[in-house]
Amino acid sequence: ANAIKAKMAELSRTFPPGVKVVYPYDTTPFVKVAILEAVKALVQAIVLVFLVMWLFMGNIRATLIPTIAVPVVLLGTCGMLGALGFSINMLTMFAMVIAIGLLVDDTIVVVENVERLMSEEGLSPREATAKSMGQVTSALIGFALVLSALFGPMAFFGGSTGIIYRQFSVTVVTSMVLSVLVALILTPVLCANILKPVAKGHEAAEGAIRFLRPFFLYFDRGFYRFRDGFVKLVSYGLARKLRFVAVYLMLVAGLGWLVVRMPSSYLPDEDQGILLTQIILPTGSTMEQTNAVAEEVRQYFLQQEKDAVESCMTIAGAGFSGRAQNNSMVFVKLRDWEQRDRAELRAKAVAARATARFAAKREAIVAAFPPPAIAELGTAQGFDFQLVDRGGAGHDALMQARNQLLGMTAQDPRVTKARPNGMEDVPEYRVDVDWEKAGALGLPVSSIHSTISAAFGSAYVNDFIQSGRVKRVYVQADAPYRMLPADLERLYVRNVSGEMVPYSAFASGRWTTGSPRLERFNSFPTVNLWGEAAAGCSSGEAMDAMEELTAKLPRGFGYDWTGLSYQEREASAQTGLLYVVSLIIVFLFLAALYGKWDIPIAVLLVLPLGVIGGFVASSLRGLPSDIYFQIGLLTTLGLATKNAILIVQFAMSGVEQGEGLIDASLNAVRLRLRAICMTSLTTGLSVLPLALAVGAGAGAMQAIGTVVLGGMVTGTILVVMFVPLFYVIIEKAFGRQRHTESSAA
Repeated sequence: ANAIKAKMAELSRTFPPGVKVVYPYDTTPFVKVAILEAVKALVQAIVLVFLVMWLFMGNIRATLIPTIAVPVVLLGTCGMLGALGFSINMLTMFAMVIAIGLLVDDTIVVVENVERLMSEEGLSPREATAKSMGQVTSALIGFALVLSALFGPMAFFGGSTGIIYRQFSVTVVTSMVLSVLVALILTPVLCANILKPVAKGHEAAEGAIRFLRPFFLYFDRGFYRFRDGFVKLVSYGLARKLRFVAVYLMLVAGLGWLVVRMPSSYLPDEDQGILLTQIILPTGSTMEQTNAVAEEVRQYFLQQEKDAVESCMTIAGAGFSGRAQNNSMVFVKLRDWEQRDRAELRAKAVAARATARFAAKREAIVAAFPPPAIAELGTAQGFDFQLVDRGGAGHDALMQARNQLLGMTAQDPRVTKARPNGMEDVPEYRVDVDWEKAGALGLPVSSIHSTISAAFGSAYVNDFIQSGRVKRVYVQADAPYRMLPADLERLYVRNVSGEMVPYSAFASGRWTTGSPRLERFNSFPTVNLWGEAAAGCSSGEAMDAMEELTAKLPRGFGYDWTGLSYQEREASAQTGLLYVVSLIIVFLFLAALYGKWDIPIAVLLVLPLGVIGGFVASSLRGLPSDIYFQIGLLTTLGLATKNAILIVQFAMSGVEQGEGLIDASLNAVRLRLRAICMTSLTTGLSVLPLALAVGAGAGAMQAIGTVVLGGMVTGTILVVMFVPLFYVIIEKAFGRQRHTESSAA
């Protein structure tokens, strides 16, 4: 795009005065601004993650260690993306923003545990590091395996969905593997050499900057009170298992209700700074009438929407459905996103007002709409519907069914802007040949066709040479003799006997209507319909409405989806398979890690609790379940699994050291709650800029950020609350040895 613009700028120097180059349809500004917004979100995420780590760790030395891991992992990830042929685009940038919170988790686990050992046992940094690595290494490996299992299968999906998934998958898995390597190799070295010794019983926050020390000590005391209260709540649940299991079942039932009620979509609508306007006049309208309506639409945008619109360009005689004098298009270029910071100035709001303004105009259909999120998959946002005549009812019946369907969509509250995307029937003169009479007169079929074709069209005869050049000879009736239907009666056809037979002897003509272009879909006659979801509804709900209404049409008519709508249906069918495959691989990895089949069950049972918050947050913001939502959901599953692994790992270690089952579980919560809160907050706050994004690319950013932010809350509170319960229940049910239980009260 830059090369083309540079070349046009060079050529424009030779243009006549008053002629300039404009770009009525240019998506590159949106791409540039969206990537810039993603970069800003990445920087903001790094800053927020740094502040969270500083808040919990209390001293700058400990905070710097995870911070150093960020550029190391990001540079390694960029190198791997380049080696695999990927580019730095919106998708990979979003993946890096998500990975920021996840990749520092591994380093945080190491650093926090080292500081805890120095404080509780008075060990030197080197000794504490060695002991800490013995405690957390298996958990770190489990983190890498689990996240690879969750995001890895995404890379093997096909179609456009697979292209989007693949870029996220490669980016996240690469960053996670590098993060674990940094936590296992670089972080222990930094801990042993950067951290200062802490006297036994003292907090690391006492080594903070002097004027900030009271704040950090106050925060530590507050957190310890919260930790003790949380441990008491977990202990209460372990003492009343049936009650908490009942609560768990109610939460899972609520999650099931949210899943069923969640509207679906493929990609979020984006404000790309462009609007497309389709204008269709009745068949037979003149070019002057078409130009008049197009100019009225153009003036509306330039005058009534001047706060949002920068320029317009009209193309008469052509539309999205083809070339015709009753079709026109208006390309609307909107102002920069910074100048359109109010909701009423965004693309979808401007398009809605324009469509409503011309809805009552009887002499034309005017529909304004933003371009699709992926330009190669359609022309407009909304659904792309094919009404198919599978029963062979004929063109007239197909058009009647189309009009009936459009009438029903006008009454359905889930659908708006439903309109035909095709050329309307036009008057045509139909010639009916009596083939029996033609045969009796000795007229070959080829002669009948070729005569009328040559007279009213033209026919190539031969070549001749004139002035040293080869020229072609075409035969055609003279203009005055091919202008009216009655001229057909003047034509004669030679029969097999050499006699000339007039057309009137075996053929007649009549006026009728017919389509100027016959369209087929999968070999069946079809008409194309466009439309959008009504306000408050998702594209999935609008598509469901179209399917329900089509079922009410006469027998023999069916439907198919194309463009983004087809991809949405394909993606919804693949989503369940994606989660099932990912969870099966997670289970197998955890079984291999722990050497048991029962322990992974305790981890998997709490995963539904980790995604409840994502569903609730997205539902409260009115966001549908689309591809970005599903990616965010996998991220929350990864976060919930990591939290559960930390608790289970330390509980198992306590049991192996002779602690009672319940005591070991409570002690695991007490020891790891700080690290879990840190990792969860870093993940949640790293996507906060995405959840609050506005402007270019905000649709995708909000979809990802909202679900991860909501999932972070339940993935921390509910998962840590219930995983000890399921660990105790499963160990008592399937454990191979008796565990000494201490009183939970």
